Amino acid sequence: MSDKMRWRYGDTNPVVAAVDSTTVIEIGDLIYQATDDARPASAQADQGGETANQELFAENFLGVAMQRSRDGDTSPIRVAATGVFDFDCPSGTFELGDLVGADENAAGTALLDQQVDAVGSSNRAIGRVARRESSANTSVLVDVRSTVMTGGVEGGSPSGV
Repeated sequence: MSDKMRWRYGDTNPVVAAVDSTTVIEIGDLIYQATDDARPASAQADQGGETANQELFAENFLGVAMQRSRDGDTSPIRVAATGVFDFDCPSGTFELGDLVGADENAAGTALLDQQVDAVGSSNRAIGRVARRESSANTSVLVDVRSTVMTGGVEGGSPSGV
């Protein structure tokens, strides 16, 4: 996916994260922290299923990339630890406060870098829905919370997803 500025409003509480020279990150990618550097969601090793992939990702969720890193770049990038972002999602409806996590690809082998989906528990969540979508939509506003920087998303889902 190409760079897409997904930030819409709210404090981003940016952090500066190291990136390995071989890691490619696009603006708008969901980012996790792997030991000492930032990586896009798709770089996470497959855990054998969507639930396990989402749990591991949420546990290490750093934020949303606000800068790109091309192959060969060694400069650190700015990552938003909080804020409201507009993400692609599978067609669906959402209520305020619903939990969302990183979505998995159709093959079930990796997470998608710039797409979210509803999740049923906070240990799989990276944020909550910030604008109700009462009719099926393929994008959703998400108030993200970095697990690494803020402790993540607490509590269950208001609508019981």
